[in-house]
Amino acid sequence: MNLTDLSSEQLRRAAAVKDHIQTLVAELNRILGSTSEGASPVRKRRRMSAAARAKIATAQRARWAKQRGTKVPKATAKPRRKVSAAARKHMAEVAKARWAKARAAGRTTL
Repeated sequence: MNLTDLSSEQLRRAAAVKDHIQTLVAELNRILGSTSEGASPVRKRRRMSAAARAKIATAQRARWAKQRGTKVPKATAKPRRKVSAAARKHMAEVAKARWAKARAAGRTTL
């Protein structure tokens, strides 16, 4: 049914019903403790551990020090992990074998 087909009395009744529904929704929100109408419940924020915050702060201090051109404190600088020459050679051989197998199967991507 189209709104233009309704009589003025039907439109007034529809408006009254709509107002009544809005009143009931507002009362329901008050009872349930919701702050906004029609919105989903507020989600709790995730908590970050103290260790995670400390790690983030340390990393940020290191970035600032790098930008200023000053030395990064020793506690923040982690030594780079190194892969031995033998391990690099083994990884290269494994990759070559994987690509050879893929080419033999007629695939161009893995």
